[in-house]
Amino acid sequence: MRVGVRFGARPMRVETLVVGPLGANCHVVACERGSQAAVVDPGGDADVIYDLLQRNEWVPALVICTHGHVDHIGGVGELLRLCRGRRPQVCIHEADAPMLVDSQMNLSAFAGMDVALPAADRLLRDGDVISFGEVELSVLHTPGHTPGGICLYAPGVLISGDTLFAASVGRTDFPGGSQAQLLSSINDRLLTLPPETEVYTGHGPPTTIADEIRGNPFLMGGPMP
Repeated sequence: MRVGVRFGARPMRVETLVVGPLGANCHVVACERGSQAAVVDPGGDADVIYDLLQRNEWVPALVICTHGHVDHIGGVGELLRLCRGRRPQVCIHEADAPMLVDSQMNLSAFAGMDVALPAADRLLRDGDVISFGEVELSVLHTPGHTPGGICLYAPGVLISGDTLFAASVGRTDFPGGSQAQLLSSINDRLLTLPPETEVYTGHGPPTTIADEIRGNPFLMGGPMP
């Protein structure tokens, strides 16, 4: 878990919880001037996520899904139930929106979970800005792992979903995946960010853009996962 990290002129805090049976990273991004927060990729263990929100007196204004696979959306329904009267707005890229409501498309049917959620409240597109409190996150459409995969960027920090990992990249062997698209997304959209940008990934430890430029074997002609 990462605690009390500030980025840029607009202070925000990022905490990471490893959730669900596949160990996905759920990032809670909170505005330190006020109480609003966004929950990114609540893939499971909604009670643990909700407890973190309660302990910090954060109000979840948004649930943002970086893509539509079950390990990143599996806890959305329960989290909405726990939030009751303060129901956050659910956001996902328009190309992955069908995955929320279809257990075959989000792969939960194959895992014996059958996750099918209500339709998203907000459909995201490349270049959109998501605001809560004094925090603004820019949407970067980074297809390749899924058609509607996104990353979220603010000065100093990138939440990369399953596009980019520490010393690895997202899988492209699921339906809708594309190795060419993924590498193009990473090279054109992510590696052009300031090298000191901290990267909070969908699985595994955080990294930086500089570290991935220097040492990610999958970006140097190595075999794709």
